[in-house]
Amino acid sequence: MSYQFDVVVIGAGPGGYVTAIRCAQLGMKTAVIEKRRELGGTCLNIGCIPSKALLHSSEKFEEAEHHMGVMGVKVSPELDLKAMMKHKADVVDANTKGIEFLFKKNKITRIEGTGEIIEAGKVKVGKKTYGADNIIIATGSDVISLPDIKIDEKKIVSSTGALELSEVPKNMVVIGAGVIGLELGTVWRRLGAEVTIIEFMNNVLPGMDNEVRKEAKKIFSKQGLKFKLSSKVVSAKSSAKGVELNVEPAAGGESEKIKTDIVLMAIGRKPYIDGLGLDKVGVALDERGRIVTDEFYETSVEGIYAIGDVIAGPMLAHKAEDEGVVLAEMLAGQSGHIDYNCIPSVVYTWPEVATVGKTEEQLKEAGVSYNAGKFPFMANGRARAMGMTDGFVKILADKETDRVLGAHIIGPGAGDLIQEIVSVMEFEGTSEDIARTCHAHPTLPEVVKEAALAVHKRQIHM
Repeated sequence: MSYQFDVVVIGAGPGGYVTAIRCAQLGMKTAVIEKRRELGGTCLNIGCIPSKALLHSSEKFEEAEHHMGVMGVKVSPELDLKAMMKHKADVVDANTKGIEFLFKKNKITRIEGTGEIIEAGKVKVGKKTYGADNIIIATGSDVISLPDIKIDEKKIVSSTGALELSEVPKNMVVIGAGVIGLELGTVWRRLGAEVTIIEFMNNVLPGMDNEVRKEAKKIFSKQGLKFKLSSKVVSAKSSAKGVELNVEPAAGGESEKIKTDIVLMAIGRKPYIDGLGLDKVGVALDERGRIVTDEFYETSVEGIYAIGDVIAGPMLAHKAEDEGVVLAEMLAGQSGHIDYNCIPSVVYTWPEVATVGKTEEQLKEAGVSYNAGKFPFMANGRARAMGMTDGFVKILADKETDRVLGAHIIGPGAGDLIQEIVSVMEFEGTSEDIARTCHAHPTLPEVVKEAALAVHKRQIHM
């Protein structure tokens, strides 16, 4: 094996492996260092992919148990959790093997082990040192826990443990009403657990559009999720019988004890930079422990770059992938660009929640004049035929130019519907552009068109 490369990427998650593939496509001799035996990082192994497999399977189970009868399909489903978990594992295996194939196809060298940067241009793995003109850090993120609460992946679990439970708990407490907490809480509620979500803020999905947050809370409560908002967990003691939590009002006050079988810690993630040796080589970090980079993704040390969860911005796989492609192309002498206002975010509950761009609250705070158009799925023929009428599409456009500034969807297929709006925003398009684009009938995307029409109070079907 050669020990000198044009590019060495540390981390084989979505950001890392996509960067490596694009570098190889552009003619660079590329190696990837990954400590996990399987490629794909957190996302493919213990994150995005396995969670979506369980979300889809549990959705089918709940649909068969509670909703299909209304449409004349009467069944009595039986849960086979072992088979459901096998399906999840098979999906993960197929995806990771797919990346192995892509590495071979693109002649990327795979180095198994933990990489430590010993100086600019040199990475040590075990007893071997590899040289590289460019080193790219793409090591992703790790779970965060509360002070003095230890995640044991048995009684107090992270998302990793929540994806591997061998039986459905009678009850579960989820700490954090963000994306991970709502998605995995939804999985186990559908399969029979009584799920209570404790959130420090006064509503679910912190940071999202307030109208969407209120609608999401209402819908998820109706589905059976229980919420304790404006609350904080101050301690958690596990035993053979379960976990006992002490919970207080976020503003302070009398505490209460909550007993549960399983606790899922879902309060967020932090950059994973352990063992990289960044302090020794002088790579600067910000106040939140993220690697500081310039507009070319270069760190404070020349020749060392970083992308994805370890740098500023949303911790999303597709954000990391796009950064990796742009960086690879810039290293090859090409131009690259990302509009960070056009990165969508999706919550894969049912209904799904999807958002892109600015919220109403952000526009008001910035003093930007805008028009808002909103249209409900209830008024859409296809949604009615599907029996999925919860939610709405909301489009925000500049009051003067009509340029789309943001969009927020809660409803069936929201994660797919948002993409039309993302594309329009990338081309600096307007709500009028969406409104005058012919949409097939009857389809869910017609709700997007009607919301665009509603920006100027011209919606047809309401």
